[in-house]
Amino acid sequence: MDKKAVTIIIIYNLLLAFAAIICFPLLVGLVLFSDKRRKTVLRRLGLSGVPEKFAETGSSAAARPVWVHALSVGEAVSVQPLVKALKNSIRPRPLVFSVSTRTGFELAEERLQGNVDALFYFPYDLLFSVKKISRRINPALLVLVESDIWPNCLYEMADREIPVMLVNARLSERSFSGYRRLSFFSKTMFSFFTKICAQSDVDAARFRTFVGNTGRVVTSGNLKFDQSCENITKKDIDVLRGALNILPGQKVIVAGSTHPGEESILLDAFTSLRGKYPGLCMVIVPRDPARAGAVYRIFSKSGFLTALFSTVSNGKIKAGHDVVVVDVIGILARLYSLADMAFVGGSLVDFRGHNPLEPAAFSKPVLFGPFMGDFREIAAMLIKSGGAIQVNDARDIVTAGETVFADGHVSGIMGHNNFKVFCANKGAVKKTMDEIMTVLARSGKTYGNNG
Repeated sequence: MDKKAVTIIIIYNLLLAFAAIICFPLLVGLVLFSDKRRKTVLRRLGLSGVPEKFAETGSSAAARPVWVHALSVGEAVSVQPLVKALKNSIRPRPLVFSVSTRTGFELAEERLQGNVDALFYFPYDLLFSVKKISRRINPALLVLVESDIWPNCLYEMADREIPVMLVNARLSERSFSGYRRLSFFSKTMFSFFTKICAQSDVDAARFRTFVGNTGRVVTSGNLKFDQSCENITKKDIDVLRGALNILPGQKVIVAGSTHPGEESILLDAFTSLRGKYPGLCMVIVPRDPARAGAVYRIFSKSGFLTALFSTVSNGKIKAGHDVVVVDVIGILARLYSLADMAFVGGSLVDFRGHNPLEPAAFSKPVLFGPFMGDFREIAAMLIKSGGAIQVNDARDIVTAGETVFADGHVSGIMGHNNFKVFCANKGAVKKTMDEIMTVLARSGKTYGNNG
């Protein structure tokens, strides 16, 4: 490894130590008073929940696992089809999977069961934590998803001659500007990657700014287009509507992955639309299920009959409700199948948006706000197709709702256009798999056999 990389890692760890000392009281407070951090801190330090040792140091590369890491829920969902394809292609080699958040862990536990040999929390980017977990796993390859890049982890892999890939890679305009300001640091970090599989040509061009035209960057497409729709029949939808006490013909708005500041806007829009469509129902899914109680209070205090999804008894809410607030994870896609109109959250306030392909895959008209930075290209495709509408405030949501609800023909065309976009851009899994298998084939030849 060159001296520049070592120097940068030393500086990074000195800054990390300095920040930890200065912020120590705050860090302790975050752990003590945050339930989700308190439950994961030991695991992320590598002091608990470390997976079993899969291959001894010195084992041949063919016996060592592939390690796939996804930051949270969104990345874990998008990488599902790749994980399934990878598991089938590398048998009997183990496949292990990590996440950084509790909600991501719970979703992966539900969705990836049977496709991974171990599920665990990604270590904090501290040298001792990274070393302990990575040496326990002893991977033949580390596959990072989208943009979760940590210097000590990359350094550890490079030091042990373990190839690292970044797949479904994206580099937003804001992130690109930040990396360019620290180009001396960024070029070193990106040099650790054996291959970068970018979502788009724009992303690929941005990555090449740091790694040059070396062939290490390819455009493989967006894995989100390769998600399979949940196999939901009309009967399944009717059963779900019945469980939520939604009557036949009753209009439904499903607002998914909402963040603080958005629910009040949705409340204003819902209040106006209810004046025109008295039977209208809203199913609202906060991005963080822990916020469900607060969201419940926003709507119930405004006079709407509101229920938490967890109050469903024997598959059915006992009384009719205007608003259902979802306080569980892993069912958003199924709920989008109920929608007459879908709103995708994290976009009216700047949380960079969430995945509009989830409702598009069910041929639903889609609304989202102006802050779709993480899904800019997808949002533009859906708008261009005529299947999605960008809204900026409650008034825009009301106008869009009137358009969608007033004419079933318009609603059907919008949904059909979204589904066409969803289907027309598939193929990223195959392209990404080709790159992964090429790197794996070289593992143990070009790269080291151990750590």
